[in-house]
Amino acid sequence: MRGHRAAICFGLGRQRARLRTILPCMANTGNAALRAARQALGYRSQAALADALTDAARAIGLRIEVAARTVRRWESTDPPWPHPEHAAALEALFKRPTTELGFTPPWPNGQEGRVSREALGTNGIQQPARYRRVMVGAELPAAVAKNFVAITVAHRGMYWSLPAKQLHRSVSYHARMGSDLIPQIDVRATAPLARAVAESALLAGRLEFFDLQQPDEAQTSFVLALQAAHEAADALLGCAVLAHMAFIPAFSGEPKRAEEARERVRAARAFARRGNGNHELTAWLDAVEAEVETRFGNTRQALSLIRHAEQSYALHDPQEQPSPQWLDWFSPTRLAGFKANTLISAGNGREALATLRQVLDELPAESVKQRSVYLADAAAACVLEKLPEQACGFIEDALDGIGEHWYATTLDRIKVVRQDLRKWDSIPEVRALDERLYDWHTTVNSLSG
Repeated sequence: MRGHRAAICFGLGRQRARLRTILPCMANTGNAALRAARQALGYRSQAALADALTDAARAIGLRIEVAARTVRRWESTDPPWPHPEHAAALEALFKRPTTELGFTPPWPNGQEGRVSREALGTNGIQQPARYRRVMVGAELPAAVAKNFVAITVAHRGMYWSLPAKQLHRSVSYHARMGSDLIPQIDVRATAPLARAVAESALLAGRLEFFDLQQPDEAQTSFVLALQAAHEAADALLGCAVLAHMAFIPAFSGEPKRAEEARERVRAARAFARRGNGNHELTAWLDAVEAEVETRFGNTRQALSLIRHAEQSYALHDPQEQPSPQWLDWFSPTRLAGFKANTLISAGNGREALATLRQVLDELPAESVKQRSVYLADAAAACVLEKLPEQACGFIEDALDGIGEHWYATTLDRIKVVRQDLRKWDSIPEVRALDERLYDWHTTVNSLSG
């Protein structure tokens, strides 16, 4: 029996010795590239890296929290491809593509393809690329980027005239296709292609948020736009995307998200300074921030921002760089529209109504969707001035507008005005308005949008 026990102990001792030899090797398995990059930056633990990534995300306008458990999965043997917002934070912190941090992209041909070259600029300096360059066959010619850009420009003009659902299908697919093309295009055409992808994804997000009331889908599109703007090294497009991302928490109706919205505006302003944004872009950022503050009840600060925007237009320097072509959603007339909405929230119906009458006179004929919003705002101003009959007339005109080009934002404002008209439910104009507001067209669109 003693001999049997001695044999067992001897066997266990050999197993322990073997484990002592194996365990150090096992400790070195996993995503060695990410672990080495973490240690090189001085982060001794996965929790420390998680905190640093959270801070890096906020610095570029993304309101996310990275958990230590997520970092642990990334440092495992088979790390999952990071979520787009996490990928943006990783690249912002480490200043290198995600594919250099031990991650393998999940898109088609990611394993079968081969890296064709580094993402180099014309000066040979490595750029902060977000896309792994893979080749299955020949490299795509630069003409592909030129044609892609032409379609992006066409979509920009179509926004003002095509129905949102119809245009969204095309724009969304176009942006995703462009994202797939970036790793395959002639490196000299990467920047213009990525710039067009950023604009297309931004337009998709605008359609999803303002026209179709799909904030979650809009957030995804905005992240894609931000990534593509980074690939193109276009700070002004990054500014535009971040400012639009501020609308999502601002329109949520949740006071606790106020700082999230403000942080994105601050990030947008930082990008505007980096890109030497002109007076018009500065005025638009003032208007965006005014909208954010109005949503959270700070109308005095919002009106101060509007005045600053008006001064920016007044101090226009003809020698400064022109506005980007994609900034076609803003003008002095549209700034006045922002001002009127803030005046309504501040309870100043008379000045708001006078401002909106001027806006409606000056607005281009093709701005059908924006006109319907201003008509709804004019109705709200009439309610403040206790003019229910005029309010109903403006809403009738706004309904004509969304009957031609559906715009969910307009319907939201119409519904708010209708609630404020309850004290006048008995007058014929309000009863007639209900017949129109709840007809087949409006009801079906509002429930299926």
